[in-house]
Amino acid sequence: MNTHHDSHHACGGSDHLTRRALLKGAGMSGLTWLTPLADLLAVEAEKAPSGKPARSVIMLWLGGAASQLDTFDPHPGTKIGGGVRAIDTAIPGVRFAAGLEQTASVMQDVSLIRSMVSKEGDHERAVYNLKTGYRPVPVLTHPSIGAIVCHELPDAKVEIPTHISILSTQWPARGGFFGAEYDAFQTGDPAKPLPDIKPAAGAEGMDRRVADLQVMERAFARGRRPDLEQGKTLHQVTMGKARRMMSSDQMKAFDIGQVPAAERAAYGDTPFGRGCLAAVQLIEAGVRCVEITLNGWDTHAHNTAGQATQVKIFDAAYASLIRNLKQRGLLQHTIVLCGGEFGRSPQINLLDGRDHWPKGFSMLVAGGGFAGGRVIGETDPEGAKEEPADPVHVEDVHATVQHLLGIDSSKEIKTSIGRPIALSNGTVVSKIEA
Repeated sequence: MNTHHDSHHACGGSDHLTRRALLKGAGMSGLTWLTPLADLLAVEAEKAPSGKPARSVIMLWLGGAASQLDTFDPHPGTKIGGGVRAIDTAIPGVRFAAGLEQTASVMQDVSLIRSMVSKEGDHERAVYNLKTGYRPVPVLTHPSIGAIVCHELPDAKVEIPTHISILSTQWPARGGFFGAEYDAFQTGDPAKPLPDIKPAAGAEGMDRRVADLQVMERAFARGRRPDLEQGKTLHQVTMGKARRMMSSDQMKAFDIGQVPAAERAAYGDTPFGRGCLAAVQLIEAGVRCVEITLNGWDTHAHNTAGQATQVKIFDAAYASLIRNLKQRGLLQHTIVLCGGEFGRSPQINLLDGRDHWPKGFSMLVAGGGFAGGRVIGETDPEGAKEEPADPVHVEDVHATVQHLLGIDSSKEIKTSIGRPIALSNGTVVSKIEA
């Protein structure tokens, strides 16, 4: 049986006087951590250009696949429960596994899908499926959701990459048939500065090198088809974007060093926690999609201990992310997705582990037009029924996200091989909209 509850929304102020406009006037756009101004204003963030609630996406990727039975869908006291203890959440009657106390407390702003279904049980194929909404095929690479958002909702005012992956894995978010320029910009622990941002030769030396390079670029471009824009080659365009990024004041959005200590501590002293903290600044600076990865959920052995270790890292970071986005008026315009490539099996194997399970796993969705406090789907507490009640397919989540962003998911893109491909072939899950 599905459980539906009323959602709660952060209240905003007038649309014409936005926080960003005020901060920009103060020379602090995207850096609300450095001033109490954001905390004094209850001003609504700018509307998405599409007119829809959402304008950006944060994806928390639980790499290796978290066990739904040890996180968001526990069945204590059953043969598949594995000794898990359950706690109450802010949604009446809905319980989480112990260790998720902070996440449980913010569920009035989050909805839970307990019936995610995929047809892919291999890690690499399932990652592709979850990130793109399509199953892999040998002749085509589909774009990830971040690439689609950046392609369909460009913003020329943003001088830093608008598709960013923090703590990426061997299967990062790709631009697919949109091209490599839509691949996620990959970076590591935000505690460390971004490499190769400051020119080694200094500003003047860099200018001289670029001028010399232009001589070679013009000779190379002569007689060749101009690429992309203004008669420039792809290399020239890429170099221009790189230099623009290196000199942009928006680069400060990557820096969490000036965040007050108490704010940093709330997320937990972990790379994942710091990644979630950086995501808030990046979204506020205008970035369209930020993906933060927490690996280590692939518990084929010693499942209980392995899941508990990751839950401890996850809990503080996730809850702080939701709270901070809401406090700053960003949650209503930012879709927050949280999940992995599949779930883990109801059966416990001989190594006290759980194996791959694509037939009924969990995903958290919040913000950007998603309702809060709702639950969709139900899995069998005895593990006898493989298919969950009220299944939600991977492509349906993609279609819903695109819909909330004001993107027409039925829009067809002609690929380089002349094949028309729709942005999504899923169906919008209207029961989870606000």
